[in-house]
Amino acid sequence: MLKLERVSKIFTSNADRVVAIHALDLTLADGDFLTIIGSNGAGKSTLLNLIAGTIFPTTGRISLNENDVTTSPAYKRARSIGRIVQDPLAGTAPTMTVAENMALAMKRQGRRLRLALPRKLRGQFKDRLETLNIGLDTRLDCPVSLLSGGERQALAVLMATLVPPKLLLLDEHTAALDPSNAAMIVRLTESFVDRAGLATLMVTHNMEQAIAVGNRLIMMHKGEIIHELRGEEKQASTVENLVDLFSRRHIANDELLLKRVPAAAAAAA
Repeated sequence: MLKLERVSKIFTSNADRVVAIHALDLTLADGDFLTIIGSNGAGKSTLLNLIAGTIFPTTGRISLNENDVTTSPAYKRARSIGRIVQDPLAGTAPTMTVAENMALAMKRQGRRLRLALPRKLRGQFKDRLETLNIGLDTRLDCPVSLLSGGERQALAVLMATLVPPKLLLLDEHTAALDPSNAAMIVRLTESFVDRAGLATLMVTHNMEQAIAVGNRLIMMHKGEIIHELRGEEKQASTVENLVDLFSRRHIANDELLLKRVPAAAAAAA
């Protein structure tokens, strides 16, 4: 359903020229959940920006459901692509209520916002919020600015899947949360993705998370895919295995490589 063919992105500023993505090929099928890890500056977020349409490739072609969207802007792709970013403040409108934020998300279906939400729609919102199991179903009229970071990100996940997109992009969407909230958001994400059968790309710096979630994993460096794990090979992998794969390619200058499993760290000490 998603296909990138020889996609490159070059940023230029005065005499500087940075190749952020280099001749990258990638295909994602319906229901695929692809996790993406890599060193800082590997091109992970640039890749998601290219897919979302917030930037355009220098060369190459991007297709979504066999339609060429290479030069289609983000607002035109928004009906088909949902995205959740790292900052819990960015995925919601803080001055609006929980219900108003959910109504805003419904606009992907082409519905118009009303000053007063119909009782039936409020009931539907309440039912969907109950599935989060964090008490937001009793806070429909609460301004989002009063929610915690974990609550906001949970709401952002629900909003992104309220009208199921064709493709869901997750850009380190648990990085700003404490471990318990991060685990809660991952569980919610997996639940919504599985229920709707969404094709999903998730960028993460947490290698344990990258292994545990999804059916595919790619490792990126300097704008290229340097390794991919699928299915049973991915499930059987460990953080130590991933660290070794990076080390063999002499990629050892990133905080990613410091996240070794406790046993390995103890042995090294």
